[in-house]
Amino acid sequence: MTAQDRPLKGAWGITALLFLFMLINFADKIVVGLIGMKGLGLSAGQFGLLGSSFFFLFAISAVIVGFIANRVPAKHTLLVMALIWALVQFPMLFTASFGVMLASRIVLGAGEGPAAPVATHAVYKWFPDSRRGLPTAILAQGSAIGVIVAVPILSAIIEHFSWHWAFGALGIAGLLWSVAWLIFGREGTLVDPPVGQAEGGIDRVPYRYLLTCPSIVAVCCAGFASYWGLALGLTWFPSYMMSGLGLDETVGRNLSVLPWLLGAAVVLSGGYLSQRLKSKGMSSRASRGVLACATVVLGGCTLPFVALMPTPALKIAVLVFGGAIGSTVYVVLPMIVSELTPQPQRAGMLAITTSIVTLAGVLSPAVMGLIIQNAPTPVAGYETGYVILGLLLLAAGIIGLLFIRPEADRKRLAAHAVANPLLGAQPARA
Repeated sequence: MTAQDRPLKGAWGITALLFLFMLINFADKIVVGLIGMKGLGLSAGQFGLLGSSFFFLFAISAVIVGFIANRVPAKHTLLVMALIWALVQFPMLFTASFGVMLASRIVLGAGEGPAAPVATHAVYKWFPDSRRGLPTAILAQGSAIGVIVAVPILSAIIEHFSWHWAFGALGIAGLLWSVAWLIFGREGTLVDPPVGQAEGGIDRVPYRYLLTCPSIVAVCCAGFASYWGLALGLTWFPSYMMSGLGLDETVGRNLSVLPWLLGAAVVLSGGYLSQRLKSKGMSSRASRGVLACATVVLGGCTLPFVALMPTPALKIAVLVFGGAIGSTVYVVLPMIVSELTPQPQRAGMLAITTSIVTLAGVLSPAVMGLIIQNAPTPVAGYETGYVILGLLLLAAGIIGLLFIRPEADRKRLAAHAVANPLLGAQPARA
């Protein structure tokens, strides 16, 4: 193994800090779902709107900050984001106003929108392409572990103090991470090889070619459908168990970690397997595209059966398996985008693709709220929403299987690569 094939010294320490960054990120997301409609005193429509409001500026912020991260060190960008997350939680300590809650969640979403692409861009400065599967999986694990850790802690705070202090605890956690990052955070120095043959080894590909690249479009479709389910899990899954299936609130909150427990196992094993297959010489199409999208299809085939299950336990089992089994797509999506994008454009493209995927978060909680509000019974509304999720996963997974072909698309993109004058390269030769 050459020096270029190894992570930089200190890479795993930075990965651990960024894992905690993503853990707090998803703890912030789950808190509203844990409190629930009844706890906040909201109707299904209002609760769905509150869940969607988190994503109103999520995509816009991700794109803007992603392009900033192309030029500004990731260390600074990550610190600013974490401080925004922390400070926006504290107004919730003092009010139960729906307007304040809505505004707080919108600002929080704007601060958290760039989190995944910028954290991924930061960690990729420490690992070569062939070694990115496991660190990417660890970052993705932050989402699952964030929920798993947050559920019992926040549930205890909600029960023994009040839901206001659940937000306060998250604000304090964000401030503590910011201090740790200020002390220990560093910028990686690893530079990826160019996509094309621009003189000086520094190239770029016009964004119109990147954004219409079949592999990138297809993996975004798979990610969009999967994120539709993730947003439902954050907002509606605890309420489904409590309001739909009639489970006790404490039991419902505790069971809400089940999809994340399975998702954690899927993400780690899928990320490790993808990295191992890639390092053994298997194509990116097989080790990344087929591996992830086959599981997305499997989840899509499972979820439509939720309405046919005769008992609450079987309904929960179908939802947990169908919603979590395709989680490897969150690992392979940034790796495929990074593989096809010149490094000077990587943060921007990761941000754009993240914004496309997370647009599902704007739609799915509100759509589910409207379905429930107009269904003959709450449980029928929930299950109709989950059947729709299954169909989305099935269609998107098939698109991924058919069109994710990174090796072929990299050759096509290389033909459009030009020198990047902003980084001092000379114009490409004809």
